[in-house]
Amino acid sequence: MKFSTIVAALVGSAVANPIPEAEESKALEKRQTINYVQNYNGNLASFSYNEAGGNIYAKWNNPSDFVVGLGWSTGTANRVINFGGQYTSTSSGYLTVYGWINNPLTEYYIVENYSYDPCTVSGSQTVGSVTSDGSTYKICKHTQVNQPSITGTATFGQYFSVRQSKRSSGSVTLANHFNAWKASGFQASNFNYQVFAVEAFGGSGSASLLVSG
Repeated sequence: MKFSTIVAALVGSAVANPIPEAEESKALEKRQTINYVQNYNGNLASFSYNEAGGNIYAKWNNPSDFVVGLGWSTGTANRVINFGGQYTSTSSGYLTVYGWINNPLTEYYIVENYSYDPCTVSGSQTVGSVTSDGSTYKICKHTQVNQPSITGTATFGQYFSVRQSKRSSGSVTLANHFNAWKASGFQASNFNYQVFAVEAFGGSGSASLLVSG
């Protein structure tokens, strides 16, 4: 449930004149290009990737904890993330949208496939459900006390949507989850990074995925 170490920045340029519609569309596409590599203990997963192509590869056997993936250095509430490929996990793993809010410091997951349900962790509170992208998701929240975070050791909230119909390919409409979480205190603003990720803290498994957004 952790934390980024590698960033590849997307460099833009300012213009003085209004942008024609066709160029504005291209600019939007460029802003959504993957520009961030999540690599927390990637060596435990033999993690490799093609950032330009949006490809993720991982294979693991009894890791302590890793989180690896591709995405964007600044998240948004309006992104639709597309993913597809193969994923297997024997225990203690997720295939998930993953990100952070800066203030209030918050970690969030939209879990698409898993061998461990994070809503079963001690202290987790189930607060509702949301239907999105062809399935119902259980919503829960949890408070991490004095745990590692993007700002160092801290106390922070966690929000989870856990898909009931597991899958390894599809699209995730983030706004549906953020709007549902809002009733329980989630603030969809002041985003840090946002990625599609593989996490595991035990068991064995592999992933070969294509991500876009």
